[in-house]
Amino acid sequence: MNTSVRRTKAPRDKSPHVWEGADIFTWFRILAKGRAKVSPRFLGVALRTCVVSVVNSVLRWSQTGQYGDKIRETQIDKAPVFILGHWRSGTTLLHELMIMDDRHSSPNTWQCMSPHHFLITQTFAIECLAWLLPDRRPMDNMAAGWAKPQEDEFALAMLGMPSTYLNIAFPNADPIDADALDLENLPAWQLRAWKRALMLFLKAVTLRTPNRLILKSPTHTCRIPTLLEMFPDARFIHIVRDPYVVYPSTMHLWKSLSAKHGLQVGKHDGLQKRVIDTYLHMHERLASGRQLLAPNRFAEIRYEDLLADPIGQMGQLYGQLELGDFENIRHSLEAWHTGNTGYETNRYTVTPEETALVAEKWHETIARYGYDRTAKPTGKRTA
Repeated sequence: MNTSVRRTKAPRDKSPHVWEGADIFTWFRILAKGRAKVSPRFLGVALRTCVVSVVNSVLRWSQTGQYGDKIRETQIDKAPVFILGHWRSGTTLLHELMIMDDRHSSPNTWQCMSPHHFLITQTFAIECLAWLLPDRRPMDNMAAGWAKPQEDEFALAMLGMPSTYLNIAFPNADPIDADALDLENLPAWQLRAWKRALMLFLKAVTLRTPNRLILKSPTHTCRIPTLLEMFPDARFIHIVRDPYVVYPSTMHLWKSLSAKHGLQVGKHDGLQKRVIDTYLHMHERLASGRQLLAPNRFAEIRYEDLLADPIGQMGQLYGQLELGDFENIRHSLEAWHTGNTGYETNRYTVTPEETALVAEKWHETIARYGYDRTAKPTGKRTA
């Protein structure tokens, strides 16, 4: 793929590898799933993670001793809101707008990267370890930080649950935990373990901040039936974005993540096919899952419409999903919209062959959401 990106030079990324959030047992499972095929240049990372994983294990036992009973007894009284959508479709933007409402909360980056012990380490980490993270995320130039909202899928991976995100560590391996995207093909015992891990993690987050949870992981787009079993009154918001933009941005995402967090020098053989096929699969699973939801439990929004009119679009979401008084968040949205007027996004150059591939393979989604075009598109990314 011949994709170029115009961007300002980012500061050097000093952040730790994501796998440094695992305990020793999870770390060894991750290595086993990748057959320990660590490239020589990343052996130092692997050894450092071994050491850190032992520390995480000790901290896990400490947190369990202090908070184990409290976590188990915590009730999630307010049904969560799940933000669905393919990677690079604007899920992060919508996530951040939703938690401007002080009645909402979300797992933050420290919690998702350190799920074993965040109840006893978060205050220290946010106050003293901010320097470890860059000001902006490498894949999209959005603001980063330990207190920023994050995908709970990372927490599940750090807790040793099956996750397709392990492909980030071993980009040259065959697909890892492919059944974890849908969950329904997992063995019964493994699905029970997955549900339990997610529930306990969310209870720990709720113990710290007992508000309605706003959860965002693109992988959840395929999991509506399972999530409904856990949270029968949950709400779901699907955000969609111009597929001609999503394609190059997703290609860049996986390359960027494997470059930063991979344990192999990525060759990215087959990445294009995986991106094309996963997009189709996610929309197929979404189409079937949404049939289980009443109109006041499922809403859709286009990224471009949200960016152009955040107040109007968010007001419609609040009304349809019965999320309470919209005035509680209006002022924050207006301030955000004013502060981001004229924001300059990065741009991609997409080859004619890639444009034709997207038009051929993703034509149903392109037509369904009104993204038909004849001119060659220019990709943009902000979320």
